[in-house]
Amino acid sequence: MAVIHKLAITQFRNLDHQYIELNSQLNLFVANNAQGKTSLIEAVYYLGHNRSFKTKSLKELTQLDYQKFQLDAQVDNCRIKLEKSKQKTNISIDQIRLKNSSDLSKILPIQIITPDKGFVVNGTPKNKRSYLDWGVFHVKQDFLTDFKKYNKTLKNINFLLTQQKESELDDWFLEIAQLSGKINQARQDYIDQLKKTNSTELMQALSNSFESIDTFDYEFKSGWPKEVNAFDADSIYQYLIKSKSFLLKARYLNYGPHKASLKFYLNNQEECFLSRGEQKTLSIVFWLTQVSLLVKNNTHPIVLIDDISSELDGKKIQTILNFLQQLNVQILMTDIGSNSLKIDPKNTSVFKIEQGVITPQ
Repeated sequence: MAVIHKLAITQFRNLDHQYIELNSQLNLFVANNAQGKTSLIEAVYYLGHNRSFKTKSLKELTQLDYQKFQLDAQVDNCRIKLEKSKQKTNISIDQIRLKNSSDLSKILPIQIITPDKGFVVNGTPKNKRSYLDWGVFHVKQDFLTDFKKYNKTLKNINFLLTQQKESELDDWFLEIAQLSGKINQARQDYIDQLKKTNSTELMQALSNSFESIDTFDYEFKSGWPKEVNAFDADSIYQYLIKSKSFLLKARYLNYGPHKASLKFYLNNQEECFLSRGEQKTLSIVFWLTQVSLLVKNNTHPIVLIDDISSELDGKKIQTILNFLQQLNVQILMTDIGSNSLKIDPKNTSVFKIEQGVITPQ
């Protein structure tokens, strides 16, 4: 079980030299708007992913008059330190420098729900792939390796298509066909596991408490045309060979795992026809299903919930907390303090944030 025991934040947005000791279960951060709630959530997310869910600009993350920020945490028995400047990034675990951010994500798995990141139901294909692949990464050991190889192969193919080097394409087509089949199968297997998790008694209770969800379903869209067997390398390869002249005209590969998505349904109705409230509800159920599956596979992610009261009422927020606490995961949640939540003081730490200063209550 991943637990952040101590957290230090230096020169990250409006948080400077902040040090807190966290509860292993629920941590509630209360503040008015623009005081630093989302900055705290963003800092923890950055520590687990080596990136922000809000911006790619380092300048936006670093305080004025400073050129870097630092995040430092005691996670289980490990000390994680991340220092970021325009010139370099240093990430270390117990003073041993890491080369890959994926190693960081394994030690500090983080799942987040926030209006800033967008809801997955009726969201963009990119956001759907992000949610999906985060889960696949934690249950399929070689997924990240295949994914990195795929992206390199895709880059090479697009270069050859741009340069009109037809004679060099076939070998690369075979490589990307084989990788595509493996990635598609890993994604589909994960979705099958999610559906089994979604049918469990615990998930049914969650769905019923939100709103009567009779049939919540989702399907994998591979990113390949319907006539292609997306799980068979030979089928993909033959399609690429047959489409070579078209691809040379297009100058890029417009099919494949990098175009994959998910399609959601509520009571057999497509996601685009659902109300905003239904889309939010299903997004949260899908998100919690992922957390539940990871726990089942002995990965207990740290759960970040930011400004959820702007999207959900107190009853639904309480339902989410009760569900997560049954899963035995550490929770960091921000709120403006407008909801009278039923929380166990023995298992909860409450903090106040005011003008970037975090104080325990």
